[in-house]
Amino acid sequence: MIVVTGGAGFIGSAIAAALNSRGYRDLWIVDVDDSPEKKRNLSALTYDRYLDRESFLEKIEQGDLPQPSAIFHLGACSSTTETDVDFLNRNNVNYTRTLAEYCLRRDVRFIYASSAATYGNGDSGYSDDAVLLPTLKPLNLYGQSKQDFDIIARDAGWLDRIVGLKYFNVYGPNEYHKGDMRSMVLKGYEQIKQTGRLRLFKSNRAEYTDGGQVRDFLYVKDAVAMTLFFLDNLEPGGIFNIGSGNARSWNDLASALFAAMERESHIEYFDMPDHIKNQYQYHTEAVMNKLHSAGYHAPGLSLEQGVEDYVRNFLMKNDRRLGEA
Repeated sequence: MIVVTGGAGFIGSAIAAALNSRGYRDLWIVDVDDSPEKKRNLSALTYDRYLDRESFLEKIEQGDLPQPSAIFHLGACSSTTETDVDFLNRNNVNYTRTLAEYCLRRDVRFIYASSAATYGNGDSGYSDDAVLLPTLKPLNLYGQSKQDFDIIARDAGWLDRIVGLKYFNVYGPNEYHKGDMRSMVLKGYEQIKQTGRLRLFKSNRAEYTDGGQVRDFLYVKDAVAMTLFFLDNLEPGGIFNIGSGNARSWNDLASALFAAMERESHIEYFDMPDHIKNQYQYHTEAVMNKLHSAGYHAPGLSLEQGVEDYVRNFLMKNDRRLGEA
């Protein structure tokens, strides 16, 4: 039996779908029933049980859980605008700690989602070396909550026995429920369909052109492959970046979108809102040496290939979900 928390969400449901494709049917899906889109993600999956977040926590705390072979902990509050510190501590920090301690006591493989948001504005770089954790300065409370648990795990000496994954800018099917947190690929696709153009932020820094700000974009299929590497290989432990290792600009993403949709490129640049100027990241790029040293060498899709697959095989085909036939 394998548990996937956040299993009705974006990366969680994609992991569950990949496990299904490997023949795993005895899955326990843990999530919060707060979106009809999540129900659609679930409908594409085969699983044994569905539990809400609090019911699963009770089973963990009461020792009333059949021994799983692994827990993928993708469930969390991922809103970068959340301001309730107590909620983030309870949901993102303490919940993760409870699951980690359970797995460590029972020798269960524990793979949890940290976040690239822990890197803040990137002034301290994007290395996943745990020694550098105290130097990182997240720009929002969500990133801080992820950073807090990473430091707890490091200080407790757990990082050789558990795996934390810092996902960069992941996009792809099954993200439809995420509202404003959806990827720019999905939001851009909808903009282009409705208006024929794509709106991007102007740059407020001379070294970056408008739309020239860069991100490490990663297609969800590659993110899943990297994640499942740690199920197939039980020896590696620690914190690992999950990205492409190749920063690309928003203009590149726009070009890939227009090409996939077979539309003429029409980009409109607009002023960045004042309330995000001090939190805006101009450059993110995962350092991937640690994952490669652990033994992961599968080639990933380029931005153009990933966007084309997402647009043509999912968005243009009635919003298919990963896991659907």
